[in-house]
Amino acid sequence: MPIDAATSALNLSFPPTTSATGFVVPQSRSFTVSVNPVVLFSILDHYLRRQENQHRVIGTLLGVRSEDGSEVEVRNCFPVPHDESQNQVAVDMVYHQSMFELHKKVNAKEVIVGWYATGSNLNQWNALIQDFYSKEVSPPFQAIHLTMDTDLKNEEKLLGVKTYVSAPIGISAKPENCLFLPVPCDVKYFDAERSGLDLLASAKDQTDRSTSLISDMDNLEKTILVVQEMLERISEYVNKVLDGSVPANNKVGRFLMDTISVVPKIDKVEFEKMFNSHLQDLLMVVYLANMTRTQLAIAEKLQLLV
Repeated sequence: MPIDAATSALNLSFPPTTSATGFVVPQSRSFTVSVNPVVLFSILDHYLRRQENQHRVIGTLLGVRSEDGSEVEVRNCFPVPHDESQNQVAVDMVYHQSMFELHKKVNAKEVIVGWYATGSNLNQWNALIQDFYSKEVSPPFQAIHLTMDTDLKNEEKLLGVKTYVSAPIGISAKPENCLFLPVPCDVKYFDAERSGLDLLASAKDQTDRSTSLISDMDNLEKTILVVQEMLERISEYVNKVLDGSVPANNKVGRFLMDTISVVPKIDKVEFEKMFNSHLQDLLMVVYLANMTRTQLAIAEKLQLLV
């Protein structure tokens, strides 16, 4: 429904940005935020190590931005001491600057992109801290505020990770006169981190919430079972498409065709011969390694006897 210009409706939009020439440019282009799992674990560790009289913790978010500014990737963070009460809030700015200078010596590409806080509620002190980090972020970008529901007060009982940017409201330009606008956020991880995340996720099915590292053979067996399950799912989908019970999807068909074309076509007998040859080489390496380990143990015991 269109809004009449004569009404008293409040039009909310993302905050404007300042270009390199000094002119204020409206930020009409949306952007997304991706968070690395290391950041979430660091925030949880900071929250668990908090003082007894501290109900929430805050810290600085570090990351990189895409060239067009459409995506912000939060890769790291560090805690910042602060004192918060009903009357005032104090942030240790000297500690913040010192930690950032030390971090730049390790990774100069990562810059300040915003700050985080535990808890799902936004109070009046969030606006003041947001104003401080807005000055720390390189213009023309806005500071991102990330919240994590460590009390699990949401309906899903999950760590409600949300991201916001601030927009000024009101007639007078004061730091506390701002409104937090939500920004799309997702968790982004690398392929090398997937195995660690899967191992941590497996602990939720245990009664003591603990897990242990599995051997290489067990990990290989688990991977083969997952691949086999995927192949069965694909075969079932293809059969349903051929039967006409499921409508065909051109995008899925092209993706399957590109995937199958990458797999080399090898004769069954030749593949079995190559596999057995590789298995014999692998068993020989394992045998030599065990023999070397045994000889070293015997030589060490003989050295003690002498």
